[in-house]
Amino acid sequence: MKPAAVDFRILALATQVTESSDHDVPVLLLKLKEILNSTSLGSKESQKIKQDLYYYNLVQYCMLVLKQDYSRLPGGWTTAAQLSEILSQCCVGLEVKEDPEEFYNKLLPSAVDNLLFLGRRLQARFIRAIKDEAKSEFLRCFRTVTDAICWLFSGHIQLTECVLQSNHFLQLLITDDVETATAMMSVLQNILRANSSVLLRVDEKILHSVLDELVYKLSSTTNPVTGNAATKVLLSVAESHPQLVELLSTRYRGLRTLLSEQWAGKGFDRNLNQLLDLLYSESCRKGEKQRLHQAACLIQAAWRGFQTRKRLKTLPKAVTALQRSFRAKRKQELQHLKRLKEDETLRQQLQLQRQRAMRVFHERQLTLLEMVHAGQVDRYIQEMEGKAALTIQRHWRGYRARRKVHQQRQSLKQHKAAVIIQRAAHKFLGKCQRKRKALSPWKEPKELTSAQKLALQQKVDDYIRLHPASQMSEGMSKDLHLQAQEKLAQYLLRSSLDRRAEQRREALLAQVNTDVELLMSAPSLMEATEKDLDVFLSRSVPVACKARQSHNTMLKYTRWPWWKKLGDEFMDDDMIPDDVLNTEFGTLFIGGSKSS
Repeated sequence: MKPAAVDFRILALATQVTESSDHDVPVLLLKLKEILNSTSLGSKESQKIKQDLYYYNLVQYCMLVLKQDYSRLPGGWTTAAQLSEILSQCCVGLEVKEDPEEFYNKLLPSAVDNLLFLGRRLQARFIRAIKDEAKSEFLRCFRTVTDAICWLFSGHIQLTECVLQSNHFLQLLITDDVETATAMMSVLQNILRANSSVLLRVDEKILHSVLDELVYKLSSTTNPVTGNAATKVLLSVAESHPQLVELLSTRYRGLRTLLSEQWAGKGFDRNLNQLLDLLYSESCRKGEKQRLHQAACLIQAAWRGFQTRKRLKTLPKAVTALQRSFRAKRKQELQHLKRLKEDETLRQQLQLQRQRAMRVFHERQLTLLEMVHAGQVDRYIQEMEGKAALTIQRHWRGYRARRKVHQQRQSLKQHKAAVIIQRAAHKFLGKCQRKRKALSPWKEPKELTSAQKLALQQKVDDYIRLHPASQMSEGMSKDLHLQAQEKLAQYLLRSSLDRRAEQRREALLAQVNTDVELLMSAPSLMEATEKDLDVFLSRSVPVACKARQSHNTMLKYTRWPWWKKLGDEFMDDDMIPDDVLNTEFGTLFIGGSKSS
């Protein structure tokens, strides 16, 4: 949304920049300095002006024009330096509400990169310049650009990492010129002041390159200005994190000697002594660690020597055992080879015997063929071909059956499993039937022995001889036999019903006795607990279902009208179905447990 009450100077400048050529844009953008200086720093009016400048893309223009060649533009490189200062002043303190990612992730890193690129161009022209006036002018512009960079990342700390990771920064630092190198080391020191942990987040290669360049400057020059700046930066690096002190002591072993011998008494002894103290404390800590490491190595060496001597004492026994096992292994291998040779010899002998027997068989067949009459040769050959065909068919069917069995192994396994399950079920049912017969009062007669059978047969024969039977016709015998069978069937049926009724009466009596005992020993309702209630509940689902069904049937029966109950006196209690008897007797609940 377009902001309200925009400064007319910003609108006029935006219109001029849009309508002007690229050659005139940098000069027009210098008017931004007057607009920014018209308000106090940090005020709401200043914040409003910066937001309007960003909204009308004037900040973006300032960033883009830094890449132009200012040697042919009005004002020269002084204009570029002023624009860099204006850009940093516009970006610091600017709060973007619409699309902040565009500003923080794209515009600010691009601004830093363009400023560093401008610094490289100014540094190159300063080194190539011959006249003192030109050199002083380029140096002043270069320092303005570096100040703008420092001002920019001081307002946005996340840009310190972008500055260090830029290729332009390392190329600006790697120079033999004293003035520009001192300015860049000052920028590095300001970076460490703004964000002391930034060196731990950058790439290790970049960190090593920066430290290598600083140490190189200390070792390759005798200029106290460069030495002072490099010492200050190294001191800031060492004070930022102990890990960097360890890196300096490990990577640059002669740094402490170089500082103490070459740079002592050059006017910055305070910073130099602080850096030497940090390196010395790290070297002492490292020496202590090395001493502990040597002690650990000595202990390990003594222990390993003791273990080796102990092992050497038991070495003869181990060698003897090794020789014994080796000889036994070699003996087994020789026996195995001998057995293989014997098996091969036996196989060859069997093959020769088989060939010899086949040859004798064929000779015998030829002899028989010579003895056979010429007219019967064809018949003999047909018989032999038939036998051969039968043999081939027998082998083929056997092979096919074996292959089929192999393919149907899973189904056979399932069949065997089914057979095992059926056997177990039959065994269980037989066991249940035997238990039921044991509870039955009917006892089958014991089988008679041979002597008893002979005595009984003798008694029958004597009775028949003393009481001869009257002569009966065949029809009368059949009728008598049928009558006897019917009476026997009636007797067996009546005895079966009597047994079932007796079993049901015994089961009901047992259940009644159990219920009576439970009720007599049960506590009162005031003293009853959940455990007492569990005694009257069945853990069997079938029993619970049967009890619920009987209860519902009884309630239903009590609600019947009187005329539906007239036939009750004609119902026979003894006529009970077999399944009802078996179900009730098999799931009888006695004494808190299921009895079957």
